[in-house]
Amino acid sequence: MQLAKVIGRATSTVKHPTLKGWRMLLVQPLDPKGGPDGAPQLVIDNQGGGKGDTVIISSDGKTAREMVGSDNTPARWHVLGIVD
Repeated sequence: MQLAKVIGRATSTVKHPTLKGWRMLLVQPLDPKGGPDGAPQLVIDNQGGGKGDTVIISSDGKTAREMVGSDNTPARWHVLGIVD
C-alpha cells in the first residue's frame, strides 16, 4: 500500500474487455515526505477519487483480478481508499 496523488483520469476508446466500465485514474505515488516516488501509475478506481485527491493504492494483482472478476486482466494497481 502506498499514498498517491490523483493527477488525472484516463479515457480510452479501446481497452481490455475486463476493464470495461471501470474508471481509471493516473496517480503519482508519494514518498513518506509527500514528494514524488517513481513514475505515475494507471490505477482502477471504484472509490470515486478525483483530481487532487490523495488516495491509498495497492499493487496487489490478486485483489485487482478479484475486483474485475477475471484472471486474465492486465490491471494490477487499484485504489483502496481516499484519504480525508
